[in-house]
Amino acid sequence: MPDWSARLSELAEAASVPGAVLGIWADGETTITPYGVLNVATGVETTADSLFHLGSISKAWTATMIVQLAEEGRLDLDDAVVKVLPEAPIDPRITVRHLLTHTSGIDGDVFTDTGRGDDCVQRYVALLAGVDLLFEPGTAYSYCNAGYAVLGRIIEVLDNRTWDASLRARLIDPLGLKKTVTLPEEAILHRAAVGHKAPEGTPVETWQLPRSIGPAGLIASTAGDLLAFARSHLTDRYDAMREPHGLTTSGSGGTVDIGLCWRLYNWSGRSLFGHDGTTIGQQAFLRIDPEARVAVCLLTNSSAGTSLFEAIASEVFTHHTGVGHPPRPEPIDVPTDDRHLGTYARASVEIEVVRRPDGHLGMIYRAIGDRLAFTEKPVAEDELRPAAPDDGNHFVTRESPQHPWVPVIFAETHVRSADRYTPKR
Repeated sequence: MPDWSARLSELAEAASVPGAVLGIWADGETTITPYGVLNVATGVETTADSLFHLGSISKAWTATMIVQLAEEGRLDLDDAVVKVLPEAPIDPRITVRHLLTHTSGIDGDVFTDTGRGDDCVQRYVALLAGVDLLFEPGTAYSYCNAGYAVLGRIIEVLDNRTWDASLRARLIDPLGLKKTVTLPEEAILHRAAVGHKAPEGTPVETWQLPRSIGPAGLIASTAGDLLAFARSHLTDRYDAMREPHGLTTSGSGGTVDIGLCWRLYNWSGRSLFGHDGTTIGQQAFLRIDPEARVAVCLLTNSSAGTSLFEAIASEVFTHHTGVGHPPRPEPIDVPTDDRHLGTYARASVEIEVVRRPDGHLGMIYRAIGDRLAFTEKPVAEDELRPAAPDDGNHFVTRESPQHPWVPVIFAETHVRSADRYTPKR
């Protein structure tokens, strides 16, 4: 058996990640390996039972509860959302399945803070009356945090309790999880990680996203608890969540389709499912190979966690299944024209494609609206380089050399980056 502690230390240092926990479930056994510190300002050591933000992996927990409600006959996944939530100010064509698969067309990155009260999700959904559709429901895929807040509200209405309370009653307690929380007053009772900026490596100033989007990304947990949740999805009960919906994604990390929330991956012919989560200076990752019955998670307190995950996950999966993480796309050296110069915008971000002084293209990201309340970088400029296929529409971008290249795909009417559909102005 490889020395995962030594490898995690080596790779985390190379990626400048202050703290991380690697969780592996294989051959019926769980191995938890911590590394580093939870906060460089305090030097508190990372332990196996340390809590990290799961970010958008929380969506899989919300989706699981929706599937449970469908199993109970209390809704149908193809019901119009307004059938379940008559007061929801959204297009009547949008179904529960559209929300689960990010195909509703709702502008997804709405981060309005509606307070800490138990009615915060209800109040958030009411604000969606002012949010435009990016495309007709069911006609495209665009990652949508707002849609998962609506799913959280459906759970609240049908269960007659808060999303947090349903999470505890439906998943946390039945699975016997002891260190999975949603609120800061719960997290402070445990060893909790603090996010760090990359490449600076300094702690962030805001610990958590607004409670109003809790169903989309507010769970904090340990590697052990996350693996227990992952194992629950290796039962027949949740097989439908892994069925592909024929959706076009960026292909990043081997993604080939979307299930009911789960991202579906092809790693050298092996079918995996999982999800990533990015929150304020923290990144979390989960991959599951159902045939090999191997699950791997990595929790990090750095916005540079992706490079670490891809390196360590490749070694772990190669050891257990013979295949590693797919290689990232790389730039190619071909000329570029100016057809995509201009401004693209959605609710939380404005993207400007520019010609840089060095002759290459660049993407300037400006946080706008409610996102300004917690973003660590209100304005950032990333490299934009051409990539295969050489058609003038496919590119890769990255924040810094510490980050891997990620795909960017242009169309006449929009740009797709970070799996978001952003219309051109």
